[in-house]
Amino acid sequence: MNEMKPLTRIQRKNREAILGAALEVFSQYGFRGSTLDQIAQAAGLSKPNLLYYFPSKDAIHAQLLESLLKTWLDPLYKMDPDGEPLDEIMGYVQRKLEMSRDYPRESRLFANEILQGAPRIHDALTGELKTLVDEKAAVIADWSKAGKIAPVDPYHLIFSIWALTQHYADFDVQVRAVLDADDPFPAAGTYIDTLFTRLLSV
Repeated sequence: MNEMKPLTRIQRKNREAILGAALEVFSQYGFRGSTLDQIAQAAGLSKPNLLYYFPSKDAIHAQLLESLLKTWLDPLYKMDPDGEPLDEIMGYVQRKLEMSRDYPRESRLFANEILQGAPRIHDALTGELKTLVDEKAAVIADWSKAGKIAPVDPYHLIFSIWALTQHYADFDVQVRAVLDADDPFPAAGTYIDTLFTRLLSV
């Protein structure tokens, strides 16, 4: 069986340029509104050169979503069942808010995919993501039953964490317009920390 040759430095650079450009284009225009010509132009490459690395727009999008899902799930994987419950949940909240601050384009890419019915990541949502959420929801439920945190529906707690933190990425323009602020995240972090601490404290 033939092994794939490792990419050269130039090939790695071009591939990264394509994925970076595609992330910018997809997060701005959505999958349907984006074209290979737009991605190639943003990457500073010709369209034939782009097609040397990826055979289609779908292939680029699939690669971005695959990488994104790993990044997206990592903060929840880090919630430790043996840790201090409130600290673990609030640590997750903080990590999710930091992701919205540091990866806004990725957040919008994910949101666009979900709004379209998740045609390209539905299997991952019902597979790896659901399995992980079920696992962590069981941990939260155990903490609640043991009286370590206030009674709470673990699934809707996770959903509310997603909604509150990802809002600052997906609706960034609206948030900054209303607040007239360059960086809304310090105040957001304080508010969200207070909100969930009060909700969960016993």
